[in-house]
Amino acid sequence: MPISKCLKKSEPLWKGWDRKAQKNGLRHQVYAVSGDCYVGEWKDNMKHGKGTQIWKKKGAIYEGDWKFGKRDGYGTLSFPDQEMGKPRKVYSGWWKDDKKSGYGIQFFGPKDYYEGEWCGNQRSGWGRMYYSNGDIYEGQWL
Repeated sequence: MPISKCLKKSEPLWKGWDRKAQKNGLRHQVYAVSGDCYVGEWKDNMKHGKGTQIWKKKGAIYEGDWKFGKRDGYGTLSFPDQEMGKPRKVYSGWWKDDKKSGYGIQFFGPKDYYEGEWCGNQRSGWGRMYYSNGDIYEGQWL
């Protein structure tokens, strides 16, 4: 009597490769086609948790919390400073859905900065603006 074996159904190779390429957990440098680089935590192929994003075109650096691919939580945004040769902090504070939201400090220059509440990338609520000439505006922003 001949012996017959049932062949296992095999899935296409691309499905196995795709499964292995899924990003979950901590990853080292992951580059986008644009040259942008991200180092940090992932969940379901999205930036999620603590991480650092560097945008190649502008040289901007964001270090902080991510939620489902967007800046969400506490983080710091910096831009390169040609004079100092190192990144210059531009904003440090809370984010929601990739926008400044909650308490934060925005630096406009060495002596010009705003500290206070933000909503949807706009100064909103109580805040204090410091000007380089020594003037200070403290109050509600809308």
